[in-house]
Amino acid sequence: MDEKINKAAQWIKEAKYVVAFTGAGISVPSGIPDFRSPGGLWSHFDPWQVCSDWALQHNPKGVWEFLLEAVFMFNKAEPNPAHLSLAELERRGILKCIITQNIDGLHQRAGSKNVIEFHGGCTKFYCNNCGKNYFLNKFKELTKENIPWLCSKCGSIVRPDIVFFGEQIPLKTSFVSQEHCSKADLMLIIGTSGEVAPANTLPTMVKQNGGKIIEINLGETAYKSISDIRFNQGAEEVLPLIVSKIGGKD
Repeated sequence: MDEKINKAAQWIKEAKYVVAFTGAGISVPSGIPDFRSPGGLWSHFDPWQVCSDWALQHNPKGVWEFLLEAVFMFNKAEPNPAHLSLAELERRGILKCIITQNIDGLHQRAGSKNVIEFHGGCTKFYCNNCGKNYFLNKFKELTKENIPWLCSKCGSIVRPDIVFFGEQIPLKTSFVSQEHCSKADLMLIIGTSGEVAPANTLPTMVKQNGGKIIEINLGETAYKSISDIRFNQGAEEVLPLIVSKIGGKD
């Protein structure tokens, strides 16, 4: 274990362009279960009924029942040592960006500045019809009695700035993510099993360009064949140990 920690720290220290790719697993220690796991939101919500382009049109109240529970859970959670470690690596000039599949905003609350939310995030909202923008302070006024949230301008449903099932990843998000991965000579994969496309193709891009992969994941994942160093442990334990071995960039 100590040898792997030291090796990972040395690789990160020597790398010229480090990118982190994170998923639900990094936020589990903060009290946000993976949506797909037992106790996760998909165990008592059908994603197509509450988090899809179809649901926005046909089940707006169900969408907002789900969103109230999800965003309340996100706001209650606090960044854990894994989030804080990545923010520290960025502060030291080592980590160039985080590409996250998470919509919980914990990377930003931990202090990370360059965060690409591949599936969007739950801190900004807009009307699904006219595009009028709304912010989190307005969301906090919502209760089960006054949902769905309707636009004050046109009366259509207001939605969070996330990618719902059936929708495409915004072209700009996809392009910027791929641009970072094309430059990366090292990627940290943290808390993602590699099941969700097209995000799961990004690590392969780094590997095909000759970059190294350090994976920190509990259990089997789709990245076993491309990971150069793999930790089968929680990132909240491993990342602080790695960061403690790294100084700032020269």
